Amino acid sequence: MRRIDSPDDEGPVVRPAEQRDVPRIAATLTVALADSRWTRWALPDDGRMQRLTRLHELDAGHRGISTRAAWVTDDVSAVAVWEPPPGAPGTAPLPADVRAALARELPYLAADRVGAVRDTAALVATARPAEPHWWLAHLGVRPSARRQGLAAAVLAPALVRCDTDGVLAAAAVHSWANTRFLRGFGFEVTTTTRTADDELPLWVVVRQPQRLIDG
Repeated sequence: MRRIDSPDDEGPVVRPAEQRDVPRIAATLTVALADSRWTRWALPDDGRMQRLTRLHELDAGHRGISTRAAWVTDDVSAVAVWEPPPGAPGTAPLPADVRAALARELPYLAADRVGAVRDTAALVATARPAEPHWWLAHLGVRPSARRQGLAAAVLAPALVRCDTDGVLAAAAVHSWANTRFLRGFGFEVTTTTRTADDELPLWVVVRQPQRLIDG
């Protein structure tokens, strides 16, 4: 199992995302996920990159920053956005205006794919842990910055917190490569299924809190 380094270890500078980072968060995630299987499945061909960018502005940038659950490298070349468990110290509830914008715009962005996306989200919801957990909603690294440990770096703050607080972490992924990657951080597959329209594989992975070792 890969060790989650403590904040004192040398490595990339990682910080909580700020409002000024929203455009770069959206750009990084869009570049990182432009050719992913999920993107091609969830969004129509017409204006796909514009739709993906707006999705990341709302669901990653504004959601993650307003709830205080997004971390970035200092140059925003890597991004991790979580949905924290309700009431987690240091986080905030999703503001009404961001919730309203998501409800209004996400169906438009998915267009004719909205039914499959909505039904798959419902399927994932039933597979999520019943216990309080941090949910990994978005993770991406710019292609030019990959293989430098940046994904591990932006994952670390939330995972260390999960270990400190004794809380689960979880995610849904659509490729075995991403499943294997998260397994390196202690995630284990709890559900193996497919999207509601049977077009993509779907794994739900859950990470138990790890015992912290002093020193």
